Parts: sequence; C-alpha cells; structure tokens
Amino acid sequence: MDGLNYDIDTSFEDRSSSRSSSRAKAGLGVIASGIARQHTLKTAISCTGVGVHRGREATLTLRPAPVDTGIVFNRTDILDDNAAIRVSAQAVIDGRLCTTIANEAGATVSTVEHLMAAFAAQGIDNVIVDVNGPEVPIMDGSAAPFVFLIDCAGVVDQALPRKAIRVRKAVTVVEGPVLASLMPAERGLSVDFEIDFAARAIGRQGCHVDLTPDLFRAHIARARTFGLRSDVDMMRAAGLGLGGSLENAVVVDDDLILNDEGLRYEEEFVRHKALDAIGDLYMAGAPIIGRYHGVRSSHAHNNKLVRALLADPANYSLETVDETDLAAPGQGRFDGWRDTDRIAATA
Repeated sequence: MDGLNYDIDTSFEDRSSSRSSSRAKAGLGVIASGIARQHTLKTAISCTGVGVHRGREATLTLRPAPVDTGIVFNRTDILDDNAAIRVSAQAVIDGRLCTTIANEAGATVSTVEHLMAAFAAQGIDNVIVDVNGPEVPIMDGSAAPFVFLIDCAGVVDQALPRKAIRVRKAVTVVEGPVLASLMPAERGLSVDFEIDFAARAIGRQGCHVDLTPDLFRAHIARARTFGLRSDVDMMRAAGLGLGGSLENAVVVDDDLILNDEGLRYEEEFVRHKALDAIGDLYMAGAPIIGRYHGVRSSHAHNNKLVRALLADPANYSLETVDETDLAAPGQGRFDGWRDTDRIAATA
C-alpha cells in the first residue's frame, strides 16, 4: 500500500480514547449548550493508493472546508470549472459494484462509500476531497485507513449548528429477496444487515451496530470488501477490478478464504456490508436519525432507499439537533452472528 504508513492492528484503535478530547474549537459562535456543531478537519492530509477497478494510482487529499460546504469531491485532473461534485443522493449515478457520483458536466468519482462511511462515523460535515482521477484509492479495502487519516488531521468544531435528517415514516425498498428499509428512531442511527451466500465460507451472517465513533472503529471500520473468485475472473475479463488483489479484498472460493492472513472478524463479510450501508446513507447530505435494516441490499438499493426517503417531505424532517439526538442509546451496542450450519441455496 503506497503513500500511507500505519499499523492498523495497534495504533488505529489506540486513537479512539484520545480523539474526542482532542477536538479543536476555533472561531466558535454562540450556540446553546448541548446543540451539535458542524465539524471539519483541522488540517489537510493526503494518501496515495490504487483504484480498485481501473488499477491506476490515485492521490487523495482531505482539506478543511467552511460551514455548510458539505462534502465535495474535486477532480484535480480536470482543469476547468467542472471538477467539483457535491455529495447528495441525486449525485449517485451507479451502484452496481461501488457507489459512483457525478456532476452535471459528467465528471465522476467512484468507490466513495468507504470514505463516506468514515466521514459518517467520525462526524465530518464539511470537507473538500481532492482526487486526481476517477476513483478513490481502495487502500486495504476497508474504512480503517480513512479513519486513520481523519485521526491524524484532527477534527474542528465549527460555528454553526449541525442538522440531521430524522426519519418520520417508514420507507422500504423491496426487490425479490432484497430489502432495504429506514424506520423512525428516537436517537442516533442503527444498522442491521443480513447476507446469505451459497459460498460456504460466507453462508448466512448478520450484524447490528449503533453508529458511534468507537463502535464503528472497534467493530466495522476494519472489515474489508470481498468477492467470489469466479466473479473476480469475470470482472477482469471485462476490464474491471484491475487494481484488486489479496492486499485490498477478501477473496472466497466456496469454502476457502484465499487470503493468507484469513479474516479480521468471523463475520467480516456482513460487517463490510454494514460499512457500505453507513457510507451510502451518508450520501443523503446529513446524518440520519433512524433504524436501517438491509437484507442482501446493494449500493444501488441503498441509494434507492435514500431517494425514496427524501422524495416525500412527510417521510422526514431536517432539524437542528442536540448531541444526544445523534448519540446511541446508552453506550450503544454491536452484535454479530453467523449461521455455520446453514448453506444458502442461492448467492
């Protein structure tokens, strides 16, 4: 992995206890006590890696941004006024293999979901993401390198209140065996996900996570993207997945894990699907207060769900929130399970 040196098994999780106490406060206005503030990075930070589909080296730079900027991807290789792509549900143009966003001029950036999940979990509202090509580098296939970047850059509380999208009515997308839904919740975002694969190394798995910085860091961030060996062969024959390797993805061949180091978690596959969902939901443009449930849901289904939520004002409210509104009940929880005795009939 080029351009970023970190020890993901040691220094990454050690930063969790110091992060919240080290938030900078610069130029803050007068806001009622307890009201959540917008956040950006304290300083710019960069990394270099390879794009998983095109196989090209890419440099990524995260830069601080003013209040109400939102998350904006900037194609530094496009030398005109059409380089910026502001994150929104409507900006998503493809969700088949990853989440791809575009602007009206046709500039695109792919594989944004892992970085978006890191932004969601660490509470980043405003940031400019410079990238010198059409793909965010895949790094190790998880969100952990991006959380590490945010840790290194530091987080600044900003002068304006933070707003959140509170789910008011249940919204569901169903396509055959696939389900994705959002339901109202009193506080925070919880994610429940289930998968069911014929490959015996995966099988049927599920997890629940309440989205907090610490729970995401401990249980979700390090889960890597994965694929079946047969799919990898087909993708490469089609000119895709050219940057994929055992260094940035878990590859499965029926009951075999082809990576020498094995899995990082017993349910790493479904944890990664939860990671993807967290990133896809943050494409709404603000944190969501609600309960998400996904069964075999893809990036495309998640985007359809967010679009359905925002299509009807009766489904949600956009409101200034307290810190407690965004916090998980109690300390939050994570649960994971795997049905080792059951093999699905279909992938």
